[in-house]
Amino acid sequence: MPDRYSLPKAIGWSIAFVVLTILTATLLAFGVAVLLRGSTEAAVGWLTAGGPEAMLLQALVTLAGTALFTWLIGVRTLGMTREDLRYVSRERGPRGFGRGLLAGALTAGVALGISVVGGDAEWVRDSGTVGDYLRQTGLTLGVLAPAAISEELLFRGVPIVLLASALGRGGAVVVIAVGFALAHLGNPNVTPLGLGNIAMAGVFLGLAFYAPGGIWTACGAHLGWNSMLACLDTPVSGVPFRIPLLDYNAGEPAWLTGGSFGPEGGLAATVALTAAILVTARWVKREAA
Repeated sequence: MPDRYSLPKAIGWSIAFVVLTILTATLLAFGVAVLLRGSTEAAVGWLTAGGPEAMLLQALVTLAGTALFTWLIGVRTLGMTREDLRYVSRERGPRGFGRGLLAGALTAGVALGISVVGGDAEWVRDSGTVGDYLRQTGLTLGVLAPAAISEELLFRGVPIVLLASALGRGGAVVVIAVGFALAHLGNPNVTPLGLGNIAMAGVFLGLAFYAPGGIWTACGAHLGWNSMLACLDTPVSGVPFRIPLLDYNAGEPAWLTGGSFGPEGGLAATVALTAAILVTARWVKREAA
């Protein structure tokens, strides 16, 4: 890949990559849904209802679309290498994924802790057994994993590499983070603070992309954040996850706990993500030294 792209060219190819991926994934999801549900009306209703099976299908087809256009646009057309895309070695990849997973989970845990200590967020006993909890969290992780990986390949894949060639790493991280937040505009109960926190999460994930472990560190961090929230029965970017045994109550004040949008809608997440950004930035800087 050339050392630098002009900004218009980097933006143009990034938009093409995202639009073609989303369009392909949408068509694939709709086609599979029609086959499964028997009619276009039933397929549309099933997909828009947002159940676990529909979410899994959408995650898998998005993953397929990002893989396809990473190869077609990134590798074949633009000549990107594994190093450009930060697909690190087999030894460093799993280690980076594990570290990212821990970082994302700890950040989400800090946000929840602030919500409990500083607000009146709490968990109460819900119906179900430990076995029910383990089964449902396993199924939830099965949905969240391909969703996290596909989103990272979509945002912190070809587009961030292109924009970094034109703007530098810092500029690319910020621009992609803004786009990442705007992609969540249609989420349930979204708020301006929620979008701001999602942009901060995008900065955290962009820095994780440049940490040791590359794209896999970013994937792990994304999955760690989402999994910690979902498996503790809290909404993830406004999307609820029903987990047996636990019932999360966000309580008040909503500006701190995030209310019905989940922790990402409150200042507790702002504090946690600020800390995560600072720590990850130091990690990246130390490794680059």
